[in-house]
Amino acid sequence: MAVPTYTKTGTKAETEAKLDKSIFGQTDINHQLLQDAYLAYQSSGRTNLAKTKRRGEVRGGGRKPWRQKGTGQARFGSRRNPIWRGGGVAFGPTGYENYQRKIGLKTKRQALRQALSLAANSDKISVIETFDCSSGQVKPTISLLQKIGTKGSVLLVVSQKDELVDRATRNLDNVQAVAANYLTVFDVLNADSIVLSKKAVEIIHAWLGQKTTVREASK
Repeated sequence: MAVPTYTKTGTKAETEAKLDKSIFGQTDINHQLLQDAYLAYQSSGRTNLAKTKRRGEVRGGGRKPWRQKGTGQARFGSRRNPIWRGGGVAFGPTGYENYQRKIGLKTKRQALRQALSLAANSDKISVIETFDCSSGQVKPTISLLQKIGTKGSVLLVVSQKDELVDRATRNLDNVQAVAANYLTVFDVLNADSIVLSKKAVEIIHAWLGQKTTVREASK
């Protein structure tokens, strides 16, 4: 399949870039697979900060609140009882919970192929010859994306994300730059426009193409 191609200055090229149909042209989309890969990415980045004090960690409670019998009240041995105000918390988060969701490598790659196919079918993908950021300035990046006609949140996929690429994109709220071999389903599904450099396309073809699938199946 062919997508619009632009030069490094943002002018439209005469020839269109050809994308591998096995990666960008899948029609049988498994939305449950995409959801699993999306949630797996989110859970992997989740930090476990919630923690409550249990009964043994609450301060105080060394003395029995009142004597065992004769008061007409229920018997209690400690003010740290979970049903008392200021007492410990029963069944609260301990800070050791593991929220990660793991999916297989083949499953993750197949989900990425389907996410890219959805983006291609929605005309969200365009290709540039190269992302020229030798100056590391933000202004040329804004001018390039405006000429290409990107809208909303932009995912810029390059062959290698170095310091210059980071400087040219990190101050733009709606632009995220990522190296092609670190592309994820989360990034693709959240982007309104996806701009791929030609070298990034070659990396994606080598990584997710038909040859990779055959080699994985032979293992």
